[in-house]
Amino acid sequence: MLTALAGLGLGLSLIVAIGAQNVFVLRQGIRREHVLAVVIICALSDAALIAAGVSGLGFVLSAAPWLVVVARWAGALFLLTYAALAARRAWRGGEELEVDATDAASPGSRATGGASATLTRSRLAPVILTTLALTWLNPHVYLDTVLMLGSIAATHGDERWLFAAGAMAASLLWFTALGFGARYLGRWLRTPRSWRILDAVIAVIMVTIAISLVLPVLGG
Repeated sequence: MLTALAGLGLGLSLIVAIGAQNVFVLRQGIRREHVLAVVIICALSDAALIAAGVSGLGFVLSAAPWLVVVARWAGALFLLTYAALAARRAWRGGEELEVDATDAASPGSRATGGASATLTRSRLAPVILTTLALTWLNPHVYLDTVLMLGSIAATHGDERWLFAAGAMAASLLWFTALGFGARYLGRWLRTPRSWRILDAVIAVIMVTIAISLVLPVLGG
């Protein structure tokens, strides 16, 4: 039990941070758009990466550091592209969150009428592809989840899979809370202006993360 709790604690410490993946999950949760699919993909991807790290993939990455360099550049390119799209949404505006009658009738709600959807609802396929890209093109995933977590799990010997199970549980708990808890922020994001501000912030965060990814390569 203590080993599983150690994995849970380390998993949360690695995943609870402002990153591209978390920002995307938060935005989908606020939009109430394909949240379950996003949460499942993120949790299953983390579980696969954790299992790979515990199985020994971390040793492969440490032996071939160029793979991480490639992941850094690919991840930075994708993040800059996503930042450009967010910046365009912030510039053009036009999005707002509508609330259904259930939300309007809930305690503390000030909204009325409408449908439980956004004005422009994205299709499922692009959302899935974006989620996969933000997860698998993030080099920190391989450094933290695979290499670091895998190495620490190895120190637990025969109980390393209990440690991995705790880390996987941490991922599932976090993404579920982030995705489905974000809907309660909707009351502050009911106007196009609020969404333009949110997308502007997202664009800045994505550019910042992209720069941070390639700085070690440029400086090295």
